Amino acid sequence: EVHLVESGGGMVQPGGSLRLSCAASGFTFDTYEMSWFRQAPGKGPLWVSSITAGDDSEEYYEWSVKDRFTITRDNAKNTLYLQMNNLTPRDTALYICARGGETTSDAWGQGTQVTVSA
Repeated sequence: EVHLVESGGGMVQPGGSLRLSCAASGFTFDTYEMSWFRQAPGKGPLWVSSITAGDDSEEYYEWSVKDRFTITRDNAKNTLYLQMNNLTPRDTALYICARGGETTSDAWGQGTQVTVSA
C-alpha cells in the first residue's frame, strides 16, 4: 500500500523559509516522478512542482514559485523535499505530496499546513 507522509509545515513570517519533507513507502520510490501540490482554504489543489525519476532528474515549477522553491529527492531515504524561501501570505496552503507528475498523480498524502503571516 502506498503511503506518503508530509512534515515540516508551520507558521512563518513573510520572507521566511520552510523545508517540507514527504516520506514515501509501499512502492519503488526512485522509479516514480514525484510532485508537490497545494490547496488554499476553499479552493482546489494546485500543482506546485515536480521532479522526475532517474539519476538525471529534472525539476519543474509553477511560475509563481520558480526561483523561490526547490524540489529535491533522496532516493536512498525514499524522501521528497520542498525547500521554500521568501515565503509570502499567498503561499499559505495545505501542501500535499503526490506520486506522479502534474497530470499523472495517482496517490497523495494528507498534507502539511503552511501559514505565512506577520
